[in-house]
Amino acid sequence: MGAEAGGPRDTAPGQQLRALFYALPPGESSFRTVEEVPDYVEKSIPFFITFIGLEFAVSWIQKRKLPGRINDGISSLSLGILSRLPDVLFRSIELISYIYVWNNYRLFELPWDSPWTWYLTLLGVDFAYYCFHRMSHEVNILWAAHQVHHSSEDYNLFTALRQSVVQKYTSWMFNLPMAFFIPPSVFAVHLQFNLLYQFWIHTEVITKLGPLEWILNTPSHHRVHHGRNPYCIDKNYGGTLIIWDRIFGTFEAEDAKVVYGLTHPVNSFDPIMLQLRPLAHIWNTFWATPGFCNKLSVIFKGPGWGPGKPRLGLPEEIPVITGKEVPFNPQVPAYLNCYALVHFAVIVHLYTELLASLTILSQGAVLLRIGFIILSLVSFGLLMENKSKAGILEIIRNLVFIGAYKLGYFRSQFSFLDYAYEVLFSLCAAFWGIQIMKRITSMKDKHH
Repeated sequence: MGAEAGGPRDTAPGQQLRALFYALPPGESSFRTVEEVPDYVEKSIPFFITFIGLEFAVSWIQKRKLPGRINDGISSLSLGILSRLPDVLFRSIELISYIYVWNNYRLFELPWDSPWTWYLTLLGVDFAYYCFHRMSHEVNILWAAHQVHHSSEDYNLFTALRQSVVQKYTSWMFNLPMAFFIPPSVFAVHLQFNLLYQFWIHTEVITKLGPLEWILNTPSHHRVHHGRNPYCIDKNYGGTLIIWDRIFGTFEAEDAKVVYGLTHPVNSFDPIMLQLRPLAHIWNTFWATPGFCNKLSVIFKGPGWGPGKPRLGLPEEIPVITGKEVPFNPQVPAYLNCYALVHFAVIVHLYTELLASLTILSQGAVLLRIGFIILSLVSFGLLMENKSKAGILEIIRNLVFIGAYKLGYFRSQFSFLDYAYEVLFSLCAAFWGIQIMKRITSMKDKHH
């Protein structure tokens, strides 16, 4: 039997760890109501950090190199935080829509505490994910949202956290058929488990997993999915299970060395640019393409489609992999990398405090913190690209923090951090002011 009715349930560290691997049995993860279901994703943040550190250590021992780069790692984490910010203000549309259908249109009700319901939901959620994931690669407007996750040219646990802001607003409909008979509390558990399972498969330090490769989605299978090699394109869509790919002909085993990223790289670390540029491309292509039917095809056919081409485009137009591909990696001074790491750690702290303090913060304070987090993530992206306007944005960002801090909006639960942050942001505002004055002086000297 599962938990009795009541408030949200706490999970022991051992249970939370097993949740990452979809290894919590029905008896430990069945709940009568949605309100009782733990926030497994939020509670997994310490394990995300631990496994990322472990991946770095194992990669260094195995290959004497780190599994990623500072700029790409910050970009992935920035996109992860950005994707979660709407959930701070609104309840998940996936749950809202599901509960609405369940309350108004369910045909019958499976028992919430039955192991059979639990395992059926596992299959149902994973099959729905396969269908949505496949459509996200084969329908251009869906790909515009999903491509964010594929935009990294590294493949590591940071990449797992690289998510789209808008993708969840299209994925919800694929789960609705289950709402006719599966209780929302069971669905809410598996929705999280399916997402958490996909975290640990984003790594190169695990090679093959023997017989499990036949049934489960594994790091090897998912490396293929993230590849831009021609043999990797539109393969291995499964979330937890790989059986759907084997059944529907989209499976491909790992073969030649995988080169990661998009076939046409975005070459940016700006999280807003990464989210919106594909949508802008569709908008421009839509208006530039003649014919009403062709315009609809720009939206609803594959990202490689063009007039006169098959629905998914021509395979021969996929760029050939030479093995000499160089990831987008602008050179920045070492001090800028250190600066970005320190300030990103501050933003992670502000974000976690925001989640913990939602019930006591005013709406204005919540919106101010969200706005500051977005401003910071954009600024970090520009810093990692060594853009000249990043300095101006950093002055504004540091002054905004100081002003909000003085007004009491950014007070920390730990008083010693308040003083440390005030000193840090004051010094950084002065530093960037000096840098900009030097640049202005240098430009005047060149002019004269």
